[in-house]
Amino acid sequence: MEVDAQRLKEMLDAGEVQLVDTREAYEAEAGQIPGSRHIELSEVSAAADSFDRERPLVFYCRSGDRSSMPADAFKEAGFDAHNLAGGIVAWRDAGLPLEPEGGEIVERRVHH
Repeated sequence: MEVDAQRLKEMLDAGEVQLVDTREAYEAEAGQIPGSRHIELSEVSAAADSFDRERPLVFYCRSGDRSSMPADAFKEAGFDAHNLAGGIVAWRDAGLPLEPEGGEIVERRVHH
């Protein structure tokens, strides 16, 4: 169910994937994987009808923890859903690009 960064790059290059960034807005604004759509984790289930059931769906967050929840839920709902192993950190560590140019991965702010 998890896809690694290189496999995701192949899927994106082939135009065969719906990529969803489940991080918070400030995280997505700092830098995201090109071709992804930002939908905060709390909003993902409400957006279910906007996804194409015929195409693979890949969720990601910073490290792969948060995005595993919607990946599991959508898989159970009949989608071809996956989680990016290691999240956007693994993508960057594989030498793959972020957008905007010079984009970065910011630390997650922990709410108390």
